[in-house]
Amino acid sequence: MSNFIKQMPKVYVLDNGRMKMDKNFMISMHNPATIDNPNKPAELIEFPIFTVLIDHPDGKVLFDTACNPNSMGENGRWPKEIQDMFHYTAMVNGQDCHLHSRLAEIGVDPRDIDYVVVSHLHLDHSGCLELFTNAKIIVHQNEFNAALSNYAQNRTAEGFIWDDVDAWIKNDLTWRVVKEAEGDLDLLDGIRILNFGGGHSYGMLGLHIELPGHGPLILASDAVYSAENYSNPSRLPATIYDSLGYMRTVERIQKLSKQTGSDVWFGHDSEQFNSLIKSTDGFYE
Repeated sequence: MSNFIKQMPKVYVLDNGRMKMDKNFMISMHNPATIDNPNKPAELIEFPIFTVLIDHPDGKVLFDTACNPNSMGENGRWPKEIQDMFHYTAMVNGQDCHLHSRLAEIGVDPRDIDYVVVSHLHLDHSGCLELFTNAKIIVHQNEFNAALSNYAQNRTAEGFIWDDVDAWIKNDLTWRVVKEAEGDLDLLDGIRILNFGGGHSYGMLGLHIELPGHGPLILASDAVYSAENYSNPSRLPATIYDSLGYMRTVERIQKLSKQTGSDVWFGHDSEQFNSLIKSTDGFYE
């Protein structure tokens, strides 16, 4: 009789800090003015930035790469107006939440990562891509084209940071662009790339992960910011490229979740994030 026991994948939730922004970006028109109250105030909210590492028997997969360590400050990569509007901190309760630090805590070097699946190329999801020089970087083609178009026009706009893109080019990363017509793609046994297309940004990707112990997961990223966006009826964010595509994606995730019994992890939901096991405490399997 064989003593071989198949290794199960482990899923680590990496806490990469906090961001603050006007709630209207996340939930559009969440607090509209009325005749009786014509000057309702804006609301600044704080929410988590996080990434997910899947330690699979056939390779290590990282979903998103958070913000660049050099984003903030006088000489930061982000222009001052973006720093003021989307304020990021990687220090939470005295802990260094930068991605490279979180990986080091669980004994992983960026060079150990085999695949990086990028949900989209906004500043808080792709900021550390330059570290993963041994990985295949998987991104939607429409998103890739949009980021390069901004770079070619010397613009930091639409959530893309010029200095981040410049670093990707200079570090000669290996890209695998997913075309709209390709549909969903199997990455490794039990890990499927969900090709959402346009919505929150030009081209969104998610992941569906089979976990024998916990049960299946859908990593939605900013295809669904929060449970409030996911509710019935769904709520649109203000940061959006294709509103119809966004709604189709929400409906698709809801259907897939129901069919497969999958939990859905949203992109920036504070209440849900607080309930998750973080990499400092353990993992899912």
